[in-house]
Amino acid sequence: MSWPEFGIIALRVVVTFVLLLVVTVINVWAERKIVADMQSRIGPSRAGPWGILQTVADGLKLFFKESVIPRKVELGLYLLAPFLAIIPAFLIFMMVPWGRPFMIGDYEVTLQGADLNIGLLFILAMSSMAVYAVVLAGWSSGSKYPLLGGVRATAQAISYEAAMGLAMVAVVVFTATQGLGGTLSMAEIVERQTGTWGDISPVLSFVPRWNIFPQIVAFIIFMIAIVAETNRAPFDLVEAEQELVGGFHTEYSGMRFAMFFLAEYVNIFSMSAIAATLFLGGWAGPTFEGFLPGLISGLLPTIYFLIKTYAIVFVFFWLRATLPRLRYDQLMTLGWKGLIPAALVWLVISTVAIGFRQFGAPWS
Repeated sequence: MSWPEFGIIALRVVVTFVLLLVVTVINVWAERKIVADMQSRIGPSRAGPWGILQTVADGLKLFFKESVIPRKVELGLYLLAPFLAIIPAFLIFMMVPWGRPFMIGDYEVTLQGADLNIGLLFILAMSSMAVYAVVLAGWSSGSKYPLLGGVRATAQAISYEAAMGLAMVAVVVFTATQGLGGTLSMAEIVERQTGTWGDISPVLSFVPRWNIFPQIVAFIIFMIAIVAETNRAPFDLVEAEQELVGGFHTEYSGMRFAMFFLAEYVNIFSMSAIAATLFLGGWAGPTFEGFLPGLISGLLPTIYFLIKTYAIVFVFFWLRATLPRLRYDQLMTLGWKGLIPAALVWLVISTVAIGFRQFGAPWS
């Protein structure tokens, strides 16, 4: 690897990291304003224009706040847990392409932290790693409320990660029919969603070739699963302030608490970006080359990606403002008796339909 190539890779990683920090500041502010508006309140309005610097002020407050360590903690794991929360959150987004590749000389620059050929498997592995942070934080705190939150998180993650994985499998199987065989690369999945469905029927010439149309059931299952995976309302039983004070991070304060807080909002954006990539075409969209200046035409794919992602992020905020928290038995019932069987049935139906389309009826 030459030094220029290494420099471009390092720059991609840094830009991805900075992008996540910036969107986290925006997301915290946006959630406060959106939820406040839905509840007929004003929300942040004093720090900066429209209160947008309130998140920065809260971050600085937590950064300089004293970190209190309880007496009965398992110190090593207690200190490790916040890092186990935030590192997988950043690594998940590294797999997401957030813009169209472009050329610098003979070198293709991809707007993506890393394009692994097993990108989806890496995402599943990192989302599983994030559970360890919650469990270890709850157990190592030496308190009963965080421990209950950690135990809940384990069962919840196992329940909904299976449904999320099955929804991904349905997309992978369908994507295999849109190109040269199957792929787990996020960039390749986006490439196969470019264009329209006009090859099927002229009537569909204006319908984008997004996976959400043939895989709408998988999309709904995936959306429910990622809300549960990020421990957001109405699936926020691992925190459940009315029952567990603060759940797994009750005994955390200062910068360590801020790391859990940051990881939550990074996960919201990352999972929304994955949903937009798998089902809504990611950055794919018309660029109007020849009609618009080259710079604007080059920025349009990233703008499309952000619009699609924030449409899903808005759903997270909307659910928090409208739905009450589920009981724990309802959460488990929905996962094991609802989503997982539905995902399995849809995977079978989708696979059979694809088989008929590709090879025809076996008896013909």
